Amino acid sequence: MTASRSTRRGGRQKKQKMVKHMKNEMKNENRDNVAAIGIGAMIVFIALILVAAVAAAVIIQTAEKLQQNAQTTGEDTTDMMASKITVKSVVITNTDDLYVTFELAPGSDPVTATTIQWLITCDLGGTGATDTGDFAGVGTTTGASDLTGTLQATILNGATYTVQLNPATCVPTANDQHTLNVQSGTGGFTYEVLNYGGGVTDGEVVI
Repeated sequence: MTASRSTRRGGRQKKQKMVKHMKNEMKNENRDNVAAIGIGAMIVFIALILVAAVAAAVIIQTAEKLQQNAQTTGEDTTDMMASKITVKSVVITNTDDLYVTFELAPGSDPVTATTIQWLITCDLGGTGATDTGDFAGVGTTTGASDLTGTLQATILNGATYTVQLNPATCVPTANDQHTLNVQSGTGGFTYEVLNYGGGVTDGEVVI
């Protein structure tokens, strides 16, 4: 009897130890699972931070590039408009000359007459031809002058000037159209159409 009880008591103790050991293993396993979940969440969090950092860097670089492009475009546009020539009228004079009245566009910077280039194109019977020069005297009968007739080397904003172009090939022709292009330095182009009527005479306004 005593041996049987001792055996049973020993069996219970073993079972209790086994149960306790299993509980401890389950607790350890749960802790491991929680730790694994925590590490996984941390990895995901770090990955999200890295992705956000890369995205932010790309956005910043793109914004800077767009700003630089916009600034460059604005500066180029300002330069083009800073010395644009406005043609107010063109009148035939001396039969083959063109008396041009012009001024700088509002807000333009002063320019020198040598930097103002002109180009006249015409059909010339289907072959095409051009005449070129500047407002300082090349290809002109009279260079850029103020309204008193005084030659001017520098063209200022707010004043009106004249220049007498002397095309050698694209001379005024009855019932024809020629084009006049004017550019001041790196400024924008001024494009005008010269409309000649049936009679090419002095004083005829073509613009």
